[in-house]
Amino acid sequence: MKTLTCTTPGTFEYSETEKPKLKTGHAIIKIKRVGICGTDLHAFEGTQPFFNYPRILGHELSGDLVEVDCGADFKIGEAVTFIPYFNCGVCIACRMDKPNCCVNMQVCGVHVDGGMSEYLQVPSKTLLHGEGLSYDELALVEPLAIGAHGVRRAAIQEGEFVLVIGAGPIGLGTMEFARIAGAKVIAMDINDGRLMFCKENLGVAHTINALSDDVVAQLIAITGGDMPTVVIDATGNQKAINNAINYMAHGARFVLIGLQKGDLIFNHPEFHKREATLMSSRNATTQDFEHVIASMKNGLVNPTNYITHQVNFEDVKTEFESWLDPKNGVIKAMVSIN
Repeated sequence: MKTLTCTTPGTFEYSETEKPKLKTGHAIIKIKRVGICGTDLHAFEGTQPFFNYPRILGHELSGDLVEVDCGADFKIGEAVTFIPYFNCGVCIACRMDKPNCCVNMQVCGVHVDGGMSEYLQVPSKTLLHGEGLSYDELALVEPLAIGAHGVRRAAIQEGEFVLVIGAGPIGLGTMEFARIAGAKVIAMDINDGRLMFCKENLGVAHTINALSDDVVAQLIAITGGDMPTVVIDATGNQKAINNAINYMAHGARFVLIGLQKGDLIFNHPEFHKREATLMSSRNATTQDFEHVIASMKNGLVNPTNYITHQVNFEDVKTEFESWLDPKNGVIKAMVSIN
């Protein structure tokens, strides 16, 4: 089978490898779609934490089930996606029903090889039924689940002002599920094109360019002087994360979905006087994936809105670097494998 490997930062190589042989407790998927996410882009750049080379990228995946260990509630040939976080099942996090932050986590396409290949073997317990969704939709379940999990961590209440910083694919999904949770969403980014996308495609009423001189004043005006009671970072940008403390209401929650390599630095009195809550949000759980799939089926989310670039598998090596350039307007690139 044909495989594409990121051998070193900035370098891809195609190769022919053996199709996987079915192992006990596993399933084999013939990959049809691979969504490109920030993790893949950062890995290519050499800026992704917890990453080693060479690595086959790709964890936003969908395809057809071609083999499965007996006992699994799946039919050969059905369209599927899967949860790409392979947890150990025995560590403290797993025992606390938090497999998304397993001590021994193996994320497909990050810690172990991913889906930039014709076939991929995964633990059968991670499979999810396609529920009649298209390959494109199924490949977008995972990034939307990241946002859905962050929203669930925030425990958003009806009518709260929620500021989502970062209008990339993860941020957009976060906005969608904050809206579904009943929030009044405020989108912040430095890209006016992305902010316009939020207004026109997601119906976000309030947008702010983070480079504006009067960000705090705009937030005060939007929230009637209260400031957002939930702030969610989806940038993974150190400056954005460190500045966000200034955008929080007293008593607010700050959820970090984005990940960066540096330190968190903020003014302790500003944080303390708010009695603020700081939390991270890592990956997602089965509950989040099922919520996303149900939301798609019920028409609450149209994930194909996000797909701005489509490419065949054979052209990824030549096209990939262009997706790093903001001028190309990439929100979500989708790879098709025949």
